[in-house]
Amino acid sequence: MRSGFVSILGRPNAGKSTLLNALIGEKIAIVSNKPQTTRNRIQGIVEVPARKGRNAAQIVFVDTPGVHRPGSQLDRRMMQEVYEALESRDIVLLMLDASRHSEPPEVSAPVVSAEAGATSGPVSPRRKQSPRAERESKEDAFVMQLIQKLDCPVFLVINKIDLVLRSKLLPLIERFSALHPFAEVIPISATKKDGLDTLLMKLIEYLPKGERYFPKEQFTDQPERFLVAELIRERILLETGEEVPYASAVVVERFEEPEPVVKRARGGGAAKLPLTRISAVIYCERSGQKAILIGKGGSKLKSIGAAARKEIESLLGTRVYLELHVIVEENWRESKGFVDSLDWRKQLEDLASATPKDKAAAPSVRGKAAKTVS
Repeated sequence: MRSGFVSILGRPNAGKSTLLNALIGEKIAIVSNKPQTTRNRIQGIVEVPARKGRNAAQIVFVDTPGVHRPGSQLDRRMMQEVYEALESRDIVLLMLDASRHSEPPEVSAPVVSAEAGATSGPVSPRRKQSPRAERESKEDAFVMQLIQKLDCPVFLVINKIDLVLRSKLLPLIERFSALHPFAEVIPISATKKDGLDTLLMKLIEYLPKGERYFPKEQFTDQPERFLVAELIRERILLETGEEVPYASAVVVERFEEPEPVVKRARGGGAAKLPLTRISAVIYCERSGQKAILIGKGGSKLKSIGAAARKEIESLLGTRVYLELHVIVEENWRESKGFVDSLDWRKQLEDLASATPKDKAAAPSVRGKAAKTVS
């Protein structure tokens, strides 16, 4: 058997979380078209059975926040998640968005010297990148710097190939292959699940021999209460715009798991599903953002809650009573203490060291340590 950790690295919106969900077959990472949707390392476990000519394997994929140059304390925390994912890994997947890189770098109009005149002869135009192309070029260089010193195999995974002409792929592969000796180059479409079998087979070839790191039926290391908070935040990302999604954080304050219902309904029908009671706080940075999140007459908050509740019910397999509150925490993205408190790993550590009285007063750290398949 082979086993190991595979870290997924890339710029924002490269499709890392979409790939993780597609490989796992479960939604364990939220997805939106807004950059920096992922804020934490997210582990997803894939159990690959043995087949003729192929070893059985357990692959632990580690999704990471999009690589970017940090500005706020939150940004620095997100990049720390990336660095930690690169420290303990057997293989790294560098994901590229094919639709973003399929064309040669953009340039602005030619710049001609003001001293050039009719009598001075022809002057060669000086070409320079547009501001957007220059920014993206710097971001690509930043990503490449992260993988230069890695002592493990690095795969170049070119995503979203369904959005570009096949004739554009070879120049793209050649351009990036010249920047690093990638172990493998694999084109995929995470949304179409095209190329994923090839990716898995190649990963198994490079993984070391070893035992399982997690029970066979487990598919993520995240507690359910963190998944619930993320599903609520996903709805905020989808239903609000401008600065609100980036200035929002969600903390589950109460997670009351119901006792299993064994009594059957009258007439021999299926028993009514148990009810999970959840209370969560949405933090934002300014009163104007709070007004947007609540909406006229509470309409926006109700819409966010209703959509999130459906997703949470699908996750938990129970009915859900969801209560949401919005609180202004000014400039929380610049508060190291607040940003650190959002890490579910720290929340579990706090629970482990809390007294019974503290646990009763702070139910936000309740919940299962992992989601399993029954």
